[in-house]
Amino acid sequence: MQPAISELLAQMTLEEKAGLCSGADFWNTKAVGRLGVPAMMVSDGPHGLRTQKDGGSVNDSITAVCFPAGCAAAASFDPALLRREGEAIGAEARAVGVGVVLGPAVNIKRSPLCGRNFEYYSEDPCLAGELAAAYIEGVQSQGVGTSIKHFAANSQEYRRMSSSSNMSERTLREIYLPAFETAVRRAAPWTVMCSYNRINGTYASENKMLLTDILRGEWGFEGFVMSDWGAVADRVRGLEAGLELEMPGCGGVNDQKIVAAVRAGTLDEKVLDKAVARILNIVLRHADLAGAAVGAELDLPGDHALAASLAADCAVLLQNRGSLPLKQDQKVVYIGGFAAAPRYQGGGSSHVNSYKVESALDAARARGRAVEYVEGFPADRDQREETEFLRAVEAAEHADAAVIFAGLPESFESEGFDRRHMHLPDAQNNLIARVAAVQKNTVVVLHTGSPVECPWAEEVSAILCMYLGGEGVGRATDALLYGEADPCGRLPETWPLRLEDTPCYLDYPGDGRTAYYREGVFVGYRWYDARKMPVRWPFGHGLSYTGFVYKSASLSAGELTDGGSVDVTVTVRNSGARFGREVVQLYIAPPENAVPRPPKELRHFAKVALQPGEETTVTFTVTDRDLCYFDEELGDWFAEPGEYKVLLGHSSRNIPTVLPLHYTTARRRPLTVDENTPIGDLLRDDRTAPIVRSVMASFSSQMGENGGDAVSAEAGMQMMDGMPLRAMVAFGGAQAAAAMPGLLAALRGAVPPKTERT
Repeated sequence: MQPAISELLAQMTLEEKAGLCSGADFWNTKAVGRLGVPAMMVSDGPHGLRTQKDGGSVNDSITAVCFPAGCAAAASFDPALLRREGEAIGAEARAVGVGVVLGPAVNIKRSPLCGRNFEYYSEDPCLAGELAAAYIEGVQSQGVGTSIKHFAANSQEYRRMSSSSNMSERTLREIYLPAFETAVRRAAPWTVMCSYNRINGTYASENKMLLTDILRGEWGFEGFVMSDWGAVADRVRGLEAGLELEMPGCGGVNDQKIVAAVRAGTLDEKVLDKAVARILNIVLRHADLAGAAVGAELDLPGDHALAASLAADCAVLLQNRGSLPLKQDQKVVYIGGFAAAPRYQGGGSSHVNSYKVESALDAARARGRAVEYVEGFPADRDQREETEFLRAVEAAEHADAAVIFAGLPESFESEGFDRRHMHLPDAQNNLIARVAAVQKNTVVVLHTGSPVECPWAEEVSAILCMYLGGEGVGRATDALLYGEADPCGRLPETWPLRLEDTPCYLDYPGDGRTAYYREGVFVGYRWYDARKMPVRWPFGHGLSYTGFVYKSASLSAGELTDGGSVDVTVTVRNSGARFGREVVQLYIAPPENAVPRPPKELRHFAKVALQPGEETTVTFTVTDRDLCYFDEELGDWFAEPGEYKVLLGHSSRNIPTVLPLHYTTARRRPLTVDENTPIGDLLRDDRTAPIVRSVMASFSSQMGENGGDAVSAEAGMQMMDGMPLRAMVAFGGAQAAAAMPGLLAALRGAVPPKTERT
């Protein structure tokens, strides 16, 4: 058992305390040998370890298993899968002495162009948060910590170390923070990693609102906050804001600044003590757990088999007009360099030195498939070789089916830079179109970390998206193509028809200094649904080799009140002839009101496995928080009373079941009453509406004489909606002027004075 933290603090010098607030080197915290405080090693993740060899360079990492990247894992819509992935990564980390895995990465996919989207989960915070919590629980069940990242609003690579993500508080709270909140509250990650960027002008590493007020004060986070590598701007200011650990080591430069600030009286030593205590709490916790794990061994073959199994559950069958599954006796040609050398992980800090990479071509040959291979185009660049191009077309023409393995080369998509377009390499698009012209059974397999434009989608029979499925992606692809596994993934992001349709097209990535999030809360499907815009494939979409029907959907009660909940149940039946998994998605649609809101938002989901003809009942619990948006005037979550809808479906645009839900609440939005208050606001508030209607009725004849029949009744109501209360005098004359003081008094009596935010 380690000594008490308070005892250690009492024995440490100022210099030792300051030193603990930065790394010893690139991957380790500092030790305090004389007091028995050990160092702790951290390692890049999140889909596999990038742990550095002893004495090796930053790019010389140990052999580890590469699991499906975040883009693929999220497509599983399966928290249990993320937990299994986390357990395996945690076990590998424990075996090699890693204390904290740097992951998961849960930033919202604001634009398909973000170079790091392959590592992030989703455009939707509900999905990202649930999956992140499961992954964290999995890793930490092995006695190893996590560092959820990048906190917060890190949605681009372009000038990520200096650009400011500028948005309203509502946008921040509804879109960019909830995934972190869910994970912190439910799974208690050991650490949180702050992002490089500024948020509304303040660096994340110095943002007290984020690091202290919200993270600790509201969500109850008890671990320590570390910087992304090189994210510290002003070290003392960061420490005061709630940034405990600077990574990597600063060579003592910033440690000296902390010491100088304490001695000069500009930094309270209690702030430093609190930071050191938080770091020691995690370091000593890991030391105790590591001691109990002595003798833990790597199981790379077992983890490789698990990675392949998980990859099969992450694949999304985007389209199928009958060509899949392939039959064993068909003559099939595989085309494209990715068939032999798949792209299975992203580039940059999460790049894993993989244990064993299986290609679809290797897997097919190992299973004795009648497969011919023609490269057609290379996997690592956009290059058309005419001889290979023509060989591919000819082979496709004489085969029973052609499978084209397409995708983005790593040079198109990596950490450190954003994409400039959504195109596949021209050589790939051209060959896909030519093959489809001569072979009706053309199947496209995609290896990509984010959406791409598919101009040939209507010309091919089937499209299977493997995303970046990890080192076992080839085995998984083979099983899916030949029907030995059922595709059960769903899209964790909308695939638009073209880049110009995306919500932030005009604002991404900004001018290099500021990125304005003008689309607000309308990110991803929220944007496309609000605009009723066609997309290539919607959020949540994914096909199967079997079918599912929903029936007997019901609510435990038709009304929800403050602090209450209702249960939503639906029976799901496998109506096909094969085993399969369905993802039941629950969305909430708000009532029409004065506050712009997305037409629907994902609030719950569940994945169920069913044999042919089997059915099961799925139950969700809906609370008032599920109905809420963030009201900036209240400074809190708020749901207006009214008629909501509970939507149950296969995707955001395939909703077979709609249930009405009435919500009542005693809470109301702040309402300031004076002569400039719009009449429409008063008529929409049940506290003031009767008063206004009564006064209006008492002199309606006078207003009618002044207004005449110049406008229709509907137009008059619309004009009234935005008309300030004082306008009653202009249209109601002396009678209205005389009534105004009493009206204001009555209205103010009905509405309590607005209180300041706490």
